[in-house]
Amino acid sequence: MGERAAGSGAAHRGVLALVCAAQFMVVLDVSVVNVALPPIRTALDFTPGGVQWVAGAYALAFAGFLLLGGRLADLYGRTQVFTAGLALFTAASLVGGLATAPWALVAARAAQGLGAAVLAPATLTVLTAAFPEGPARVRALAVWTAVGLVGGASGNLVGGLLTEVLSWRAVLLVNVPLGLLALGTALRVLTGGHRRAAARGGLDLPGALAATVGLTALTYGLTRATDHGWADPAAIACLAGGVLALVVLAVVETRAAATPLLPPRLLRDRATGVGNLLMLPAGACFQIPMWYFLAFHMHEALGFGALATGLGFLPHTLVTLLVGWRVAPRLMERFPARTLVVAGALVAAAGFAWQATALTAGTYLTAIAGPAVAIALGAGLFTTPLTAVVTSGARAEDAGAVSGLMNTAKQAGGAVGLAALVPLAAAGPTGGGPASGYTAVFWALAAVQAATALLALLLPVPRRTGSGSVRPGTAAGADAVGDDQDLGQLVGEDDGRQPQHPERGQRDEDEQDPA
Repeated sequence: MGERAAGSGAAHRGVLALVCAAQFMVVLDVSVVNVALPPIRTALDFTPGGVQWVAGAYALAFAGFLLLGGRLADLYGRTQVFTAGLALFTAASLVGGLATAPWALVAARAAQGLGAAVLAPATLTVLTAAFPEGPARVRALAVWTAVGLVGGASGNLVGGLLTEVLSWRAVLLVNVPLGLLALGTALRVLTGGHRRAAARGGLDLPGALAATVGLTALTYGLTRATDHGWADPAAIACLAGGVLALVVLAVVETRAAATPLLPPRLLRDRATGVGNLLMLPAGACFQIPMWYFLAFHMHEALGFGALATGLGFLPHTLVTLLVGWRVAPRLMERFPARTLVVAGALVAAAGFAWQATALTAGTYLTAIAGPAVAIALGAGLFTTPLTAVVTSGARAEDAGAVSGLMNTAKQAGGAVGLAALVPLAAAGPTGGGPASGYTAVFWALAAVQAATALLALLLPVPRRTGSGSVRPGTAAGADAVGDDQDLGQLVGEDDGRQPQHPERGQRDEDEQDPA
């Protein structure tokens, strides 16, 4: 019995390390190429406007295919989709790192984004399958969430180090050994979660097409509006086309699809619906916009180079990791997740207000490092409990769709936030220095987080069952199945025990490999 428990614990750690490594690579590649764009433009003779597509192609493909990627894991099995996404991401990284022409690099980055869109939702699906609801899942989600935040925040640092020490090609080629190691681990550890499309009616192709076209068009329209202004005809056309495609998606999902890409019941569920609504301001505040404006401030006002700017984000990275990984899970054992989400939003609002007032300070410690601690503390308190709430009520057959929706909400929030805040920064006061126009940006982020705290009050209140367990949204969630039973299903173990829940038993039957 002791050996079995130890083995199961080792398998748990292996699964968690695997999904965190995959999530880190996916999020890192959103920003890791940014500091390498100047040498890439010189080496491959890009036009000044063309080099932006090295970053843009990844972002467009990633955002556009996330909903589809999440549903694929539900229909064709989390193991197969995880390994397929990881293989595509790794192969595209190799092609991009060896590219000798601009078109080849842009195509490889788009393929990377597609692989990331398939892989990112599958990481969360694999994790929630391995860890049943309760303290073990909360701790695993905390690590997964913290790794994602660290990956995003450290992109500039990693990109700067690799570019300066090796070359711009290392920014892409570093994914190859990591991806191959992860693939070997996945093939050894993940043997459960096989296909179930035959039992569910197959992929919703009209919905997949509408979602992909809509999200891609909206992402491109917002990106173009950031660069050319909201009056740009192409931006307006893309935004209108994206909204129209999403309207078509809503009609298809509610009236026509036998197996919807985005089941309407997910949005009717309070935890999933309100939780994903809260992911929008989370993406707008803690993702791309914050890094974007702080990076420019450190470069323009403090005179930092690429590597120094990356190092300048260390307080954000370290505090977020500490709070999201170690502090938030322990607090969730004592307080409802809703309370922590509200508290995190309020702390972040105070941090952004502090940042707005500190920007005119002349040193890094007073202008950046101090506010960073408050912002990161709020982000850690906010994100881990919110992720636990969003995933708490998902059915097994909807886990991928929930993950895809959550990732889409964060990406959409980041794109909308950046597009709205760039004009605000340009219109701000300029008399106090090269970046003093950013003061209005951080006051706006503070206001968004204050409004988010109010919206978080709509999250479901935990309910106590007759046995004293709590569900949903707290660390003491009420799934009574032991950790090693559910993990045994994931890694292919079978000790002859019958499932304790009828729904999980049905899930296991659905997931059996036909072979």
